[in-house]
Amino acid sequence: MNLKYFGLLGALLLVNLAYAQNFKGKIVSEIKNEGLSGAHIQVKGGSPTYTDSQGNFELQINESGQLLKVSFMGFETKELLVYPSSETTIISLKESPIPIQGVLVTGQFKDDPVLTMETYDYVKKIVQPRNVADLFQDINGFSLIKRGNYAIDPSFRASQYEQLNVQFDGGTKVMHACPNRMDPITTHVNPEEIEKIEIIKGPYTVRYGATFGGIVNMVTQKPLDGEYGLSGHVNAGYESNGNSMVSSAQVQQANSKYDIRGTFGFRDFGNYKDGDGTEIPSSFRSLEYGARAGYNFSGNQRLQANWRQSYGRDVLHAGLPMDTDEDNSSMLSLDYRLAGLQGLVKNITAKAYYSYVDHVMSNTKRPTFMMTEAISEIDATTAGGKLELKLAPNDKLSIYSGLDFLNIARDGFRTRLVKRNMMGPLPSPMEFVDKVWQDSYINDLGIFVETKYPLSPKTLWTSGIRFDNVTSEIKDPADDFLALYPDLEKRTEHNISATTSIKYATSTEFIMEVAYGRGVRSANMIERVINHFTVGQDPYEYIGNPNLKAEVNNQFEIGFKGRIALSDVNSTRFNYSTSFYYSLYENYIVPVIDKSLTRKYMPANEPVNPKVFQNLDESYKTGFEVMAGFDFWNGFTFNTEMAYVYAKNKDLNESLPLVPPLMSRFKLGYEAEKFWANANYTITSRQENIAPSFGEQVTPGYEVMDVRLGVNLIKNVSLGVAVLNLFDVTYNNHLNFAFNNQANFSRTPINDPGRNFSAFMQYKF
Repeated sequence: MNLKYFGLLGALLLVNLAYAQNFKGKIVSEIKNEGLSGAHIQVKGGSPTYTDSQGNFELQINESGQLLKVSFMGFETKELLVYPSSETTIISLKESPIPIQGVLVTGQFKDDPVLTMETYDYVKKIVQPRNVADLFQDINGFSLIKRGNYAIDPSFRASQYEQLNVQFDGGTKVMHACPNRMDPITTHVNPEEIEKIEIIKGPYTVRYGATFGGIVNMVTQKPLDGEYGLSGHVNAGYESNGNSMVSSAQVQQANSKYDIRGTFGFRDFGNYKDGDGTEIPSSFRSLEYGARAGYNFSGNQRLQANWRQSYGRDVLHAGLPMDTDEDNSSMLSLDYRLAGLQGLVKNITAKAYYSYVDHVMSNTKRPTFMMTEAISEIDATTAGGKLELKLAPNDKLSIYSGLDFLNIARDGFRTRLVKRNMMGPLPSPMEFVDKVWQDSYINDLGIFVETKYPLSPKTLWTSGIRFDNVTSEIKDPADDFLALYPDLEKRTEHNISATTSIKYATSTEFIMEVAYGRGVRSANMIERVINHFTVGQDPYEYIGNPNLKAEVNNQFEIGFKGRIALSDVNSTRFNYSTSFYYSLYENYIVPVIDKSLTRKYMPANEPVNPKVFQNLDESYKTGFEVMAGFDFWNGFTFNTEMAYVYAKNKDLNESLPLVPPLMSRFKLGYEAEKFWANANYTITSRQENIAPSFGEQVTPGYEVMDVRLGVNLIKNVSLGVAVLNLFDVTYNNHLNFAFNNQANFSRTPINDPGRNFSAFMQYKF
């Protein structure tokens, strides 16, 4: 890159402009009427300036008037003629996210937490998501943990499960019922409902619940001002590999006072084949539907209700010992927002939600069924809420303060009918009932305060602190679990999390962020109460530990992003971003083999000794994500991305488990008004940095090419086709589970799909 651009960036970082003022203005968003901090104001023939944390600015204007150009990333640029005035002029901007290869990058300097991104353009992906987790597979820094086609969990920077705070619409949660995570949160919402995904890359905010490795907030679609009347869309998709079908529909009626929306989705996926033609048992059927109703008492006050139900049937899990017969979930949430108040309190937001998951699994189609017939009927409830106030003691300081509550309760039993043993068939089958969750619950009451203060018109300081009171109880412990932990009783933990960060924006073209976060996570229910169940990627039985200390992530990060115009006559520009991070862990929770204990079920099987969850004294993680690319020739883009994680378990002198390998992506695309095309080439390196104690194996590297084409055939009709894994490569992701209790398969990692032809059509009305 030409050194003059680095010189320009250096100058921008060091110079702050100051000048006389005879014009006062405030930049606000058109929809929410909230001030936009960091908006760029350019006076024709003069020097630029930027708005403060409330969206205010002051500058010098000629008496004859001057042309003002206002721009802010994610909003339409506006030009207007202004004159000197003693009154504050309000200038509103209309939101207009910037599409870049199917990724929406927007942001609000004042309100967005440190290091965020928003993403998803479903139409242009031209691939049928099995569940919401599939939406993450092309996001830099993310990997997928797959047990088959249905039970998929996202992993970000080698943080997964409850280490990631995964939620919908700013706080709604659904916790899985199955101890093997056959039904993670990503299976309980129709992927076509998701408008964007907000990612906070670490424990850099305290406002959205206890956070250890980051926050993933999946935002469902909401009507915009002006989208009134009857509208909706119908989607249909097909994949050749597995003969899979997807259909969904959405209809909405809206006006300025109210909006009502209904959604529907159906999926029928067959067993897919890998690049060698081996069929992977992974079929499933799922049905989702829901309704949302919102009422606007005024332009600044809204009440909204959401209701969803989802059903999974006949789900095959290649990497788990059992299959899902039924998976049923229901969710209800209420959201309230009052904004634009006068005085100390500016905004009030409130949320309440409840979910129930009913899960049935069995081994009817597995080899072990000949010896032992097993069926588990379990359920989980999740309930919670949040109340937050935005306070503004003065024109600069913003304070977000409130409390939130989360309750997770699970219970259920596994019934085993032993029909034969090592000696042969039993004359009379023996029935046993195992306590899966031992009737347990975890409550988390959190209180938080987070402040945002502009140190200068271009520098924003954020700091926050959070206190969590966590109570847990095992109300119906199994006898052997009680013998292992004789002092078992209700437990209370007190956790303190904190964060501080500085965001420096020289302009809309460059922003730099430095952050520290202390994230604290109490042990989840699997880690506390599981009792001799195989819940990992290996064949070991696992035993929970109700006395685990909360694990702590001390994470440091520096990142920047920006763009440089390379031409004065067209839109050619260079885009770049990077994040470097280091996490020092305290009390990291891992399962460790305990040779003093023996296997409980099928005692003759190896391995004999179970694993018990324990705290590590010393472990750490470090890594980076980088992106660089060009926009050129009025519609072409080329981007390259890279993500790497290195983790170390010093206690066992090995890697922490579930660490993805180095991954590089190269994306070439073209987009016009009625046509788009892109090619994605992904290189995944060999992963030798493994955790043998977790049952991990070295994973060879692989390269995959995906090609997508799309066209707007006629008004409101879009058609897309794709070839995924173009070269029919046989490969498996390092985080994939191994085949488990499957006929004709050994315990080898599950391969991903081979070549796959995909088609997608959408009609909007």
